[in-house]
Amino acid sequence: MMIIVVAAALFMENLDSTVLVTALPTIAADLGTDPVRLKLALTTYLVSLAVFAPASGWIADRFGARRVFALAIGLFCLASLLCSLASTLPQLVAGRALQGAGGALMLPVGRLVILRLVPKHELVGAMAWFTMPALLGPLLGPPVGGFIVTVSDWRWIFWINLPVGAAALVGAWFLMPRITPREVPRFDLSGFLLLALCLASLVAAEAFLGSGESPVLATAVLVMVAALTGWSYVRHAGIVAHPVLDLQLLRIPTFRAGMLGGLLFRAGAGATPFLLPLLLQLGFGLDPLASGLTTFASALGAILMKPLTHPILSRFGFRRVLAVNAVLSALFMMAPILFGVSTPWLVMFGILMIAGLTRSLQFTAINSLSVGDLPEERHSQGTSFTSVAQQVSASLGVTIAALSLDAARLAHGGGEALTVADFHWGFIAAGIAALLAVPVFLGLSRDAGAGLVGGPAGPRSGPK
Repeated sequence: MMIIVVAAALFMENLDSTVLVTALPTIAADLGTDPVRLKLALTTYLVSLAVFAPASGWIADRFGARRVFALAIGLFCLASLLCSLASTLPQLVAGRALQGAGGALMLPVGRLVILRLVPKHELVGAMAWFTMPALLGPLLGPPVGGFIVTVSDWRWIFWINLPVGAAALVGAWFLMPRITPREVPRFDLSGFLLLALCLASLVAAEAFLGSGESPVLATAVLVMVAALTGWSYVRHAGIVAHPVLDLQLLRIPTFRAGMLGGLLFRAGAGATPFLLPLLLQLGFGLDPLASGLTTFASALGAILMKPLTHPILSRFGFRRVLAVNAVLSALFMMAPILFGVSTPWLVMFGILMIAGLTRSLQFTAINSLSVGDLPEERHSQGTSFTSVAQQVSASLGVTIAALSLDAARLAHGGGEALTVADFHWGFIAAGIAALLAVPVFLGLSRDAGAGLVGGPAGPRSGPK
C-alpha cells in the first residue's frame, strides 16, 4: 500500500505537468494573454523543479521523509488551488512556481521512502510501480487536457488534483511508517545557490529551444551561465566536506551507469510523448480522443511489463537486459517512421504497446540499478542526484523533438505546415539518443545488480 500511495502522488504530479500543454490556447484566451507568453507557466514549473530538487535529500533527512513527503503533497495541492483561482498570467505563473517546489520534493523523497523501507531484494518490484507515473502521465496528459477544455472549464485541470492529493496525503500520513529525522551537516547554501542557478539556466535554455521560437541571444546567455556556474559547482563540491549534491557518488559504477545511461535513454524516451500526438493529429488527422486512445497503447504495454520485469532481470542480469533492451527500445522509438495514413490502427496500437513494454523494463532496471548499491547513509544524496538527472533528461527530450522539427522545416524551405515526413527526423533523433546509452550499459560488470534480483550480492564499490 505504501508504494501505491507514493505512485499515486507521483502520477498526480506527472499528469499535471503534461495535461496543461493541450489547454494553453484556451487558458490564454480566458486570461486575455498571448499563448506564447503563457508558456512562461510551463517554463517556470520546470525551473522550479530543477532549483529545489538538489535540496530534497537534505530536507528529508533533517525533518523526516514521511513528514516532508506529506508536506510536498500538501504544497502541490495548495499550489493547484491557487492556479485554478488565477485571473492573470502573473498569478498563474506564481502558482506554477509553487507547484514546482512541491513536485521537486515529491519525486526524490518518494523514492527515498521506498529505498529506506523496501528490502533490497524487493526493490525491483517496488521500482516497477514507481516508474508507472512517469510512463502514464505524459501519455494520458494531452488527451485528458483536451477532454477537459472541450467539455468543461480549464480550471478543472487543477481541481482534479485536490481529491487525488487529499487521498495521497491521508495515505502518506497513516500508511507510511515514520522515518526518524537524522543528524545532518550544515546545509551547503553556497553549493545550492550555484547548482540552482546552473540547473535553472540549463532547463530554461532547453525550454526556449523546445518552444520552437529559439531566441538565440537569450538561449546563448543561459547556456553560458549554466556552464560557468556548473564548472564553479564542480570545483566547490571538490572542496567542501558535505556538498548539496555529492559528485563522489559517480565513483560507484552502478550509480554512474544509471545516471549517464539513464540520462541518454530518458532523453530519447522523453521525445516520443511530444512527437507522437503531433504526428497522429497533425500528420494523420486524428482527433484528440482517437490520438489519446492510440498512444495509450504504450501505457498498456508498461502495465503488462510490471510482473515480467523481475523474472527477466533475474534470468538475464542487468547488464545484458539494459544493453539489449536499449537497442530494442530505440528501434521501437523510431518505428513510427513506418506509420502512414493507411496503416491499420491495430498495427500502430500493437507496435506502440511493445514500445511501452520495452520502455517500462528499461526504466525499472535503470531506477533499481541506480540506487541498489548506494550505502544507506547516502540514500538521500543519491535520490536527489537521480531526480536532478531525470529532470534535465526530460527537458532534453522535448528539446531534441522540437529542434528536429525545426530542422525538418528548414530543410524544405521553412514552411509553417509540418508534413508526416518532418516527424521522421524527430523519431530517428530520439532513437539515436537512446542508442548512445548502450556503451554505458555494456561497461557494467556481468554481476552488476545481482543482489537486487536474488543473486549473490557482489561487494559494494565506491568511495572509501
